[in-house]
Amino acid sequence: MSRIGKLPIHVPAGVKVAVDGLTVTVEGPKGKLSETFNNAVSISFKDGVITVSPANNSRFADAMFGTARSIINSMVIGVQHAYEKVLEIKGVGFKAELKGKVLTLALGYAHPCIYEIPEGITVTIGETPDKNPLVTVTGASKHMVGQVAADIKAFYPIEPYKGKGVRIHGEFVRRKEGKKTA
Repeated sequence: MSRIGKLPIHVPAGVKVAVDGLTVTVEGPKGKLSETFNNAVSISFKDGVITVSPANNSRFADAMFGTARSIINSMVIGVQHAYEKVLEIKGVGFKAELKGKVLTLALGYAHPCIYEIPEGITVTIGETPDKNPLVTVTGASKHMVGQVAADIKAFYPIEPYKGKGVRIHGEFVRRKEGKKTA
């Protein structure tokens, strides 16, 4: 049995939850999320508390009910307080520009890197004190925020010699020593 799966999810005021069989819909001030789960779990909503339990005694059901509880908890938190990831872009001439729902990155390639921002995600651009661009990804879905941040980072992952590239703010990258001359 999962220790996390056994914990009940308390729904705060201002958040609406609807459970229809295996589909959970959560609506709050920051957005609306819906997720359908595997039939290995049973989900119930009563008196402002969501409980998840395994539908049978299989090993798969034991694994899935902790996962389902964690996803539902993330949905409840996300519609109340949006999730956020900050990406820092380091490198000479590296820039970020936002036009509507299209993020254009100049990352030292011969072409600009263009990323279409999906629905439900907002992106803002700022600057660090040392004039490096900051890209802030915000949204109600923890999964979507993480995926968008990973997609943007994949254009130019941080390299260990000069430290250039796109990194998640606060991420540690071990630096390597360059070639030694004889």
